[in-house]
Parts: sequence; structure tokens; C-alpha cells
Amino acid sequence: MFGSPAVLDIFSDAGTVQRMLAVEAALARAEAQCGVIPAAAATVITDICRDLGAIDREALAQAAVAAGNLAIPFVKQLTAAVAARDADAARFVHWGATSQDIIDTALVLQLADALRVLDADLISLGEACAALASAHRATPMVARTWLQHALPTTFGCKAAGWLDALRRDLARLDAARAQARALQFGGAAGTLASLGDAAPGVAAALARELGLVAPVLPWHAHRDRMVEVATTIGMLTGTLGKMARDISLLMQTEVAEVAEPAGPGRGGSSTMPHKRNPVGCAAVLTASVRVPPLVATMLSGMVQEHERALGGWQAEWDTLPQIVTLAAGALRQMGEVVAGLQVDAARMRGNLDLTHGLILGEAAMLALGTRIGRLPAHKLVENASRRAVEQGTSLRDALAAMLREDPAHAGLLDEAALERLADPANYAGQSAQFADAAVAAWREAVARASASARCTPSPACGRGPG
Repeated sequence: MFGSPAVLDIFSDAGTVQRMLAVEAALARAEAQCGVIPAAAATVITDICRDLGAIDREALAQAAVAAGNLAIPFVKQLTAAVAARDADAARFVHWGATSQDIIDTALVLQLADALRVLDADLISLGEACAALASAHRATPMVARTWLQHALPTTFGCKAAGWLDALRRDLARLDAARAQARALQFGGAAGTLASLGDAAPGVAAALARELGLVAPVLPWHAHRDRMVEVATTIGMLTGTLGKMARDISLLMQTEVAEVAEPAGPGRGGSSTMPHKRNPVGCAAVLTASVRVPPLVATMLSGMVQEHERALGGWQAEWDTLPQIVTLAAGALRQMGEVVAGLQVDAARMRGNLDLTHGLILGEAAMLALGTRIGRLPAHKLVENASRRAVEQGTSLRDALAAMLREDPAHAGLLDEAALERLADPANYAGQSAQFADAAVAAWREAVARASASARCTPSPACGRGPG
């Protein structure tokens, strides 16, 4: 319920080890290109790294507990596997690197792949919202403030609100993805002293091999790049939670203006056959509750000690993958909900009439205000509203009666004006235009994102360690 198969695979044990192997293979090739290690050794190391079976993941998990991180037993296993093929080549495994270089860069590769999945799913969800915004740009419905009827709006305008938030999320995700494409390579203390004068060349070659950006310097204890990913995804999850909250409230029996897609076994109850529960929204809301504390963990972990963290970095290991995975699952669920959302325009129109015209009190007040001033008009409509409730009539009829009864108000609003003011569709303001504007802005954003993606090289991990 709470994940995406593609992203779960990226952050699986196998996915993590695969990318660590990709980093070690790329390191060997980069060092061979710069004359730091023999080319023959790099060839053997790269060949071994192509075999995921070279690493015993169960043994790796057990050894990592005592070692303090995954890379130490990983390098031991990889060295042994290379030595079984070529003892001389085994001397050059992990040459000049430190554990955090391998772990962080593997995470960068995982994030690059996972964020592409999120980006694609976000665009799909946005397209579904754009379709709703366009199709229902003029479909009148109740706007609710404090959960109460406020004024008329359109369902297209509500969907446009979701869409425009997703547009901002798309831009933030693109920026975070660019920041997170940074190679981590600093050696034991972030100085690359182990590689001497060859260090800049090796770092540049390693970045090219992996399709990453070579940063100005290593960032072992500076975690803002990873935290930017976490906070960006946290805001995206909040956007999805807002959508889920709106849809689930609109699905309530007493409202019944929309419904999640129907399907065998979807949304049922173990005891109540009539139930149709918002199960997709429930999954999204679960993610929106779980993600914020995880983002707080990432923020707390930024306060690190000198050149290598004692606890702050380690706190990221489970936390960031959980954030990304939960968000990916929420995106998948919300994409399915919105793409198949059932909209009951007739029910929306019917709910507008529940207050017998009271929802149009502001429209009547402003129309009268142009003749007698806003405050007197406010009092007049307020009294008419009270009379309508007491007598069980409509605001239109109560107001017409009060205008007839008071000679001072005679002729302020004729029958045609009263009829016009009683139609909610006439007081939706700029709702349809806002929907159109949101769709146009979304189209522009997607076009920019597509152009940016074409100009950005993909990390090499998707092609395997070789």
C-alpha cells in the first residue's frame, strides 16, 4: 500500500549493493585512466562488479552490525572475490576511497533513479489534474471554509489548485535532483591525500563514469544536498495529502460529490457490504503523516561533527529511503485516484442549493451596496438571511419580500436582478479563468522540465557496474 514497486526495488538490498558495485567499478576505471592503478586490474575489478552474486548479502548484513557501516564488509567481500580471480588486481580494490565515498555515491545513484520515477509519476498525476481542471472549469460547486459552505466555486478551480501546487513541486523536485547529482569522493578525511596530485583527475573521471557532477570539494559532513531532497519530497507528500483530504471529504456520504475509482475488492468493508471507502486517499494520508517526522530527522542530522559524523550521517541510512519510498507510493496511489475520479456534477449543483440561496448572501450584499452602501446592505441581507431560515424559504424570496415591504428599498433590485443573484453559476468569480491559467502554467512547466531532462546526462548506475 505504501510504496512503489520501482522505487522499492531501487532501495532494496540488491539495489543498494548493485550501486555500490557500480561505484567501485567506476572508481577502478577512473584510476586506471589516470595511471593510478594498472588497466588490467581495473578490467578485472569491473568484471567482478558486474556479478551481483559476488557479494553475499546475508553475510554482509550480519557483518555490517559490528563494522558500523555497510562498506567495510562490502569491500572485504569484493576484495576476496577479485583475489579469487587475480590476486594482483585485488590490491587495487577501493584504492584511495573511504567507506562514506562508496555509501554516499551509491545513495546518489539510487536517488537519481528514484527521483526519475517520482518525476514521471508526478507529471502523470499533473496531467490527470489538468484534465479535470479543463473538463470542469465551469462546473459549479460549493467552496468550503472552516468546513462550512462559503461561496460558489467550480470543481475545475479546485482541481487547478491541486495542479498548481504540483507545478511548484515539479520545479522543486527538478532543483533538488540537480543538487543531489554530486559525486562523493574525499578519502579518509575529505582531502584525497591518498591520491596525491592525481586526485583532481581521478575525481573528474569518476564523476564522468557515473554521470554525476564533480563538486567543488567533498561533502562528507555537509548534508544539505540530501536534506534538500528530503524537504522537497516532504512538501510533495504534503501536497498529495491535501489532495487526499479534499477528495476523502468530498466522498463523505452527506456530500457525495466525487468518488474514487470503483473496482473488485476496492474500498469494501469486512462487515458492511454497502461501504465504499476512500482507500487510495487513506494510503496517501498515511504517508503524509509518516513523512514529516522523517524529514525532521534529516534536518536534525545536519549538525555533524568536524569531517565525519557520529550518528547524524548514520541516521540518514534508513530515513531518506523511507521518505522517498513513501512519497513514491503516495504518488502512485493519488495518480490512480485522480485518473479514475468519478465526479458527480449534479450532486455538486444540488449541494449548492442546500442553504436555499444563503451561499449567495455576499453577491446580494454587494449588489445592494452599490445603491445604499456596504454596511446597510450587509444588515439588510443579514436580516433577510435570518428571515429565510426562520420561515423556511429562500434568501431570494425573503429578500424580495423585505424590499417590497420597505418603501425606502423599493426598486433597488428588480425581478431579473433577483433571479440573476440567485444562480450560483453567476457568482463563481474567476474560477474558470483560474483553471485555464493553471493548466497553461502546467504545460509550460512540463515543457521546461522535458527540455532540462534532455540536457542532463543520466547516471551510469542504470546501465550496471560496467
